Amino acid sequence: MALPETIAVRYTEEEAGYVSLRPVVRQTFRLTELLDMVLSVTGKDPERVRQILHSGTVVFHFYRYWWHGFDAPDGELAVLLAAFPDSDPSREFPPESCVKLLIETGDVPARPAVEFERAALSRSGLLRRRSLWDVILAETSGGAPANHGYSYGHRADLYKLELSADARRRLASATLSLAPRRLRKDLQVFFRAARIIFVCPRSKV
Repeated sequence: MALPETIAVRYTEEEAGYVSLRPVVRQTFRLTELLDMVLSVTGKDPERVRQILHSGTVVFHFYRYWWHGFDAPDGELAVLLAAFPDSDPSREFPPESCVKLLIETGDVPARPAVEFERAALSRSGLLRRRSLWDVILAETSGGAPANHGYSYGHRADLYKLELSADARRRLASATLSLAPRRLRKDLQVFFRAARIIFVCPRSKV
C-alpha cells in the first residue's frame, strides 16, 4: 500500500492525569509535515518513526496529535528520511545565522519555551548603540553555546547556552532598558531563564 500524501490530523493540549476538556482542532498535514513533527520527537530512528506512524499518535510541544495509523514500508520510509538533514555535532555555533531564540525556564512541571525572533530583538532605540540581541550574543563570549542537535520542526541546528545566576540578572536588567516596549512583558521570562536555545538554519550554499 502506498504511503498517503496527506493525513487528517486532530490535536489538543495535553493534560496529564485527567480527561482533557480542551477543544479539538482538525488539520490536514502533508506527509512530510507529519514526519517533521515525528522526527522532532524520535530523531532519525526509522523504527521509532515507523511505530509512531503506525500507532497514530504523538505528543509534541505539549499538544497531543492523532490520526488513523498507517504502515510505512522500509524502502519508502528510507527514501523519505534521506531527504531530511542529519544532526552534526561538529558544527560550531554560527551567530550570524541565528534567526530566533527559545528561552527555557526549567520550571517544574515543564513549560513551553518562549520564542523570540532575532529581528524583533535587534531593534535599538534612538541614541542607543546596542540592541537587546547584542547583549544576548555578548553572553556567548565566555564560551560558545553547545551544539544541541538538529530540529526538524525548526529546520535548523540548535545551540544551547546555560545561564548562570549572574548572566540571568544581566539579561533581565537589559530587557528593562533595551527591549522593545511591546515585548517587555513577555521578556520578563529572563528573570526565570535557565537557558537560551539559539535557532540557526543551515546555509543553502
